[in-house]
Amino acid sequence: MSRPLRARRDGHPHRRRGSASCIDLGLYIIRQDYGADIANLVARELVVPPHRDGGQAQYITTPVAVCPDEDPLSETLAWALEHLDQPLTLDVLAARSMMSSRTFSRRFAAATGTTPHKWVVHQRVSAAQRLLETTTLSIEVIAERCGFGSAASLRAQFQQTVRSSPQAYRRAVRPPRLTRGGSIARPVHTKGCT
Repeated sequence: MSRPLRARRDGHPHRRRGSASCIDLGLYIIRQDYGADIANLVARELVVPPHRDGGQAQYITTPVAVCPDEDPLSETLAWALEHLDQPLTLDVLAARSMMSSRTFSRRFAAATGTTPHKWVVHQRVSAAQRLLETTTLSIEVIAERCGFGSAASLRAQFQQTVRSSPQAYRRAVRPPRLTRGGSIARPVHTKGCT
């Protein structure tokens, strides 16, 4: 029988048993000391999710496309990442690449291993994750900035992809704020923020 990993932080003991739990504890400590950005980079380097609330789906920042830099497909992917807030339909992406929809779909699948629609949704969810990790923007604003159209659509896609709600994800990856006295600040909920 293995002994649990024990760590003491701010006078509170933290115990974990098993390698996955030890990684979770390490990421928690990194998040507390260095913030969500650094903890998420470490998680991505370890190829583990930054949190495991509701599932253990693993993600990389951007799926790697196998195509030369000057290739119209490569340029379209880069353009799409900069315009996630706009409609990115198959026809829009194909026209941007100066290809027919059918040719674009075939070349896209060969380069990325997925469909244009799934890739766009994944990129939008990844962008939403980054905003949840690094900002206090409302779910409505994040949905708009990431191209979901509505908070309900963001919640549905996020739940399907990450297996967690945006709110639960934000709570899991953001360290609690401390007051000047050192106690944990309670979140203030305002109208329109979730």
